[in-house]
Amino acid sequence: MLPQTLYYKTIASPIGSLRLMASDKGLCAVLFHGGRNNRVTFEGGLEQADDHPVLVQAEKQLKEYFEGKRKDFALKLDVRGTVFQQKVWRELNRIPYGKTISYGEQAKRMGDANKARAVGMANGRNPLPIVVPCHRVIGASGNLTGFGGGLPIKQYLLEFEAA
Repeated sequence: MLPQTLYYKTIASPIGSLRLMASDKGLCAVLFHGGRNNRVTFEGGLEQADDHPVLVQAEKQLKEYFEGKRKDFALKLDVRGTVFQQKVWRELNRIPYGKTISYGEQAKRMGDANKARAVGMANGRNPLPIVVPCHRVIGASGNLTGFGGGLPIKQYLLEFEAA
């Protein structure tokens, strides 16, 4: 992988500050303030760019989401992960706004119900939470499980979408 500069912008949201990261190809990450921010790796520089077109568009769409005006995102993405992770993350985009499924159901939809644990691990590495809605996946018992921004934020997002 050639060294590549990533650009970032920090925005305010109802769930706290979010750091948006993008390449010239698209949005790479949405990172929670104080959350696990190891979901995006890169070689190269990191440069603040509040006017980067990808970041401006992402900020606009996230604002619309939190205002209840947007249910799906239409952003150029530069998603970095293994082939399996990318497959898992594509499946997340098929979960309708305001709905939840279990990790087992997600694995079943992908063709192998026995891969629920691997699906959970891949969801935990999702670099684009909210935009790629990993918060919509819950435990088989209905309990909230793992989320990079913490369970209170996951609960907030689910309640927000259910309202």
